[in-house]
Amino acid sequence: MAVVLSVSGSPSATSRTTRLLRHVDARLAERGHHVVPFEARSLPAHALLSGDFDHPEIVAVTELFARADGVVVGTPVYKAAYSGLLKALLDVLPQYALAGKAVLPLATGGSPAHVLAVDYALRPVLSSMGAGHITQGWFVLDRHITAREDGTTLVERETETLLAPVVDGFATALERLAAPALTS
Repeated sequence: MAVVLSVSGSPSATSRTTRLLRHVDARLAERGHHVVPFEARSLPAHALLSGDFDHPEIVAVTELFARADGVVVGTPVYKAAYSGLLKALLDVLPQYALAGKAVLPLATGGSPAHVLAVDYALRPVLSSMGAGHITQGWFVLDRHITAREDGTTLVERETETLLAPVVDGFATALERLAAPALTS
């Protein structure tokens, strides 16, 4: 069983990005993976913005990244880029915090005009952090993610149909990276 760190880079307490991530987390858990949800907004702003690498909560999140076999990174898109909160988090992590890991980039936004943010804004920074394999990312329109009264999340049917193979592709990449190397 692989350990997946599921990171929300949204500053909002009622984030559609976080709802999407928890939806994806459930699918990964169904495949037998242990998912650890994490919200960057839970970190102290001062520690993030001052780059306090020794702050206990920064040390703890760094250890979460180190223990994970794979990472799902979700962010809302603001002005055609990933969130400043996610940027601040990535800045306090070690340069190669994603080395050897499978990574699934996800983004949400209000307009299809932001769809390229996954490949042109988020993917390069994840690559620079040494990700072992960045799988196909995905962008989801905010309006396709809704909260039900019971607290669960509803992802619009067509979006779910398109998202499912992306999540499955990540899970397959994760399983391949986590499998012991064959020896002859």
